[in-house]
Amino acid sequence: MKRFHTTTHIEASPDTVWALLTDAAAYPEWNPTVTAVDGDIAHNERITVHARISPDRAFPVVVSTFEPGRRMVWSSGMPLGAFKGVRTFTITPADGGVEFGMEEVFSGFMEFLISRTIPDLTPEFEAFAAALKATAEAA
Repeated sequence: MKRFHTTTHIEASPDTVWALLTDAAAYPEWNPTVTAVDGDIAHNERITVHARISPDRAFPVVVSTFEPGRRMVWSSGMPLGAFKGVRTFTITPADGGVEFGMEEVFSGFMEFLISRTIPDLTPEFEAFAAALKATAEAA
């Protein structure tokens, strides 16, 4: 299983952070890792993420968990559990702001083959979290 994660403290309300995370059209304005998000970020909606790290490829996902102000999960994968990617966003109130966490886990019986083609996403995750922090704190 391949896993990437990041956390950061953000001096903003859960509602402010949630509003940024769920405004698909605004992602390119604040997020240096994404060029576009197509669709509406809402429960059970299908969205397509266009990432700078892989400009020739779009990533279709389903918003499988949607707990406003707390937690959201984007899931994608291949049939029969061959390969699955699950990205989880968490917002936890802490010290007058929030702890933001983002994790992606890749699994499935073909993960050992497919994960070889996945670059180290740690810098992308850190850039995402830093931009979210800066934008939320400036709001």
